[in-house]
Amino acid sequence: MDEIALLKDTTQYIKIKMGDEMFGIDIKHIDNIVRMQSITRVPKVPAYIKGVINLRGEVIPVFSLRLKMGMEEVEETKKFRIIIIKLDGSYVGLIVDEVREVVTLQNDLTEKVYRDPSDPTQNFLLGVGKDGDNLISLLDVNEVVAEKN
Repeated sequence: MDEIALLKDTTQYIKIKMGDEMFGIDIKHIDNIVRMQSITRVPKVPAYIKGVINLRGEVIPVFSLRLKMGMEEVEETKKFRIIIIKLDGSYVGLIVDEVREVVTLQNDLTEKVYRDPSDPTQNFLLGVGKDGDNLISLLDVNEVVAEKN
């Protein structure tokens, strides 16, 4: 098979760990990954918005991916990271438990998931990818950062 054709049929994801689950974020949306830092709280915002950070002179809102996805909040560890996402020219930070690695998944091995309209957190998933013997839930970052959720 032609190597260029093979690359067109794959997508690279940053594999992250949230609790006991593995998730993938399409690398094309990621601007930066930074260590946890001081977050300035903002009043009267949903609980999942932890506040803002100043990164290279840019004020960036920071979300707890755990809270956004309906998971319990846990005590911060040294492995926590803020993934800076760039969407439509704007930046948003997502706090994750751990960043693992970059994985390349074949698009034809990615399964779409049924979205249950009664469970808004399922809107956050694009599908499920297979990384060896492991499954990775692939996040739709547009839905994750949407204010409606």
